[in-house]
Amino acid sequence: MKTIDELLAEGVSGKRVFVRADLNVPLADGQITDDGRIRAVLPTVEALADAGAEVIVASHLGRPKGAPDPAFSLLPAAERLGELLGKPVAFAQDTVGPAAHAAVDGLEPGQVAVIENLRFNPGETSKDDAERAAFADELAALADVYVGDGFGAVHRKHASVYDLPARLPHYAGYLIATEVGVLKKLTDEVQRPYAVVLGGAKVSDKLGVIDNLLEKADRILIGGGMVFTFLKAKGYEVGASMLQEDQIPVVQEYLKRAEEKGVEFVLPVDVVVSGGFPDLKAKEPTHPDTVPADAIPAGQMGLDIGPATAELYAAKLADARTIFWNGPMGVFEHPDYAGGTRAVAQALLDSPAFTVVGGGDSAAAVRLLGFDENAYGHISTGGGASLEYLEGKTLPGLAALED
Repeated sequence: MKTIDELLAEGVSGKRVFVRADLNVPLADGQITDDGRIRAVLPTVEALADAGAEVIVASHLGRPKGAPDPAFSLLPAAERLGELLGKPVAFAQDTVGPAAHAAVDGLEPGQVAVIENLRFNPGETSKDDAERAAFADELAALADVYVGDGFGAVHRKHASVYDLPARLPHYAGYLIATEVGVLKKLTDEVQRPYAVVLGGAKVSDKLGVIDNLLEKADRILIGGGMVFTFLKAKGYEVGASMLQEDQIPVVQEYLKRAEEKGVEFVLPVDVVVSGGFPDLKAKEPTHPDTVPADAIPAGQMGLDIGPATAELYAAKLADARTIFWNGPMGVFEHPDYAGGTRAVAQALLDSPAFTVVGGGDSAAAVRLLGFDENAYGHISTGGGASLEYLEGKTLPGLAALED
């Protein structure tokens, strides 16, 4: 995989460089609520612009249905990128049409343009190879060189991620190079003890990574909505908590395998419950109770790990040398159910380990709860991509950058 440093050494002045970024930021009423992914691509965009390249930044945002949708416009991300760069950024209101060509043709060396949401074109996400290839051909006509730096999308076989690099000289940006280096420390160059913290809503989203980590991790700590399937698998009642009944046999098999392999599986000893899901917009105080994990009352919904579990998890992380965390421990967006996620975030800071926060909601939680991002070993921009890498899968967007 050639890197951007090799490209810069070859010289980019006056060249049109297509940067596939990940500007898939969360929006609320048209306002960006977390600009972490935009900041993550800044080093690549700045280096290219400073070297005299004409930089074309492209990304997806959300899941539009292959047609323009104002709710998913990249305009807010383009404006924020301009603020962070400290200079104007041109914005094209289409992907490969007249506006995109006009924006690119208008670039001078050192200038930057953002084209509209790639997923407004059905060719971006098409399962049909020919349709994807046709869109990739149109994108390739915009540029001379391709730089892949959208780590959050490298697990997708999409036109701008997989097909486009084959049509242009291609290089990995700084973010992708960093992310891959970090993931190697979690797979090939692990310092032990290796502890993994997994949370989030659905256990089905994490089955592949658990399966692979049973061969690699020393300790796996479970939280979030997915934990109730584990508790049910142990024979506990879980009240009205989130539950994936169909996954119970798989979870039971994983618990058995972990015991056979000497991998420590750590589950909550207490849970914060409430009679219903909180209003995350108003964030009015609720009336939570803390109950033992094996005594969740009927009708009560588990919404966070309890304080005793938070202490237990902190103790289980204290002596680790490598920690990977993906998924919040509870409904961290509401202050009544943020305690478990806050405790894990703090435990990572307190640990001497190499710490990796695995993207998505975990990264958002770190920022929302006021922790210093720079105090962690690495905060990934791609939760799904990180998990698939840790599952041992080949990621199309990384394979496409290799020669």
